[in-house]
This record gives sequence, C-alpha cells and structure tokens, in this order.
Amino acid sequence: MTEEQQNNERQFSVQRLYTKDVSFESPNAPEIFRGEWKPRHELRLNTTINPLDTDVYEVVLAVTVTVKVEDKTAFLVEVQQAGIFTAHGFAEEELGPLLGAYCPNLLFPYAREVVSDLVVKGSFPPLVLQHVNFDLLFAQHQRQAAEQAQSNSAQPIQH
Repeated sequence: MTEEQQNNERQFSVQRLYTKDVSFESPNAPEIFRGEWKPRHELRLNTTINPLDTDVYEVVLAVTVTVKVEDKTAFLVEVQQAGIFTAHGFAEEELGPLLGAYCPNLLFPYAREVVSDLVVKGSFPPLVLQHVNFDLLFAQHQRQAAEQAQSNSAQPIQH
C-alpha cells in the first residue's frame, strides 16, 4: 500500500474519554425526603464539538436531569462527559453524523453511570437513564437547521 493510499483511508479512534464537569444539587433537602415520592423527570441533552487540531475533535455531551416532586426540585444533576476523537479521511457529510451522533452514543453510557452514582449518593432512589437515539436527534437537528436556513433565505431584505 502506498503512502497516498494510507492517507486517503478513513481512520477513527478514541484518544481519551473523561468527565469534564459534574454538578449535583438537592436544594430542598432534607424536607424533600419527608413527603411522598412521586417524581417528575426532565432530561436535557446537548452536544458540543470543539476542533482541537487537524482531524482531532473534542466532543462534549452535556446531560442535565431535573427531578421535581410537585413544584419542588428534589435534585438537579449536570454532567459533561467528553472525549477526544481522531477522524481522518471522512467527507464533510460523514463527519457531521460521526461527531454529532456516533460520538455522543459512545459517551452516553459513561454520563449515565455518573448520573446514577450521584443520585444514589444523594440518598435518592436509583435513576437509570434510558437509551437515547442520537442518530434520530442528530437528524432532527439537521432538519431544523435546514428549515431555519431556508426560511431565513426566503425573508425579504428590508432597508
């Protein structure tokens, strides 16, 4: 194999996975432990892609879980699980789904474990986050961005 063939090959690797930031708050403890436990959960996800070098990216998956009982916050967990990834030889249309869907899929189990551990250490019943379809979320985000770009370009320019 020639050097040129090697340089054109697609290569993907995980350099490092790490927890970038963690926060746990239980603003209504100890009162929240005294009432009936009928929680409502809210899950927010966000992915950030930071180019670090040629073909090297940091992908940060931010997971925020808010649990309320009636109108009181039982706890709030925020986790930023990150990874450094090398992606060489991918076309632009392949790089988006790779970094925006595949990498968050790799990071999510680690973030889920951190959330679960923090919740239990906060003396709350175990919370196991269900699987997230990052491929679907990425596709929805791309579709929304395309629709927004199309509606912005359809707007008449006012002077």
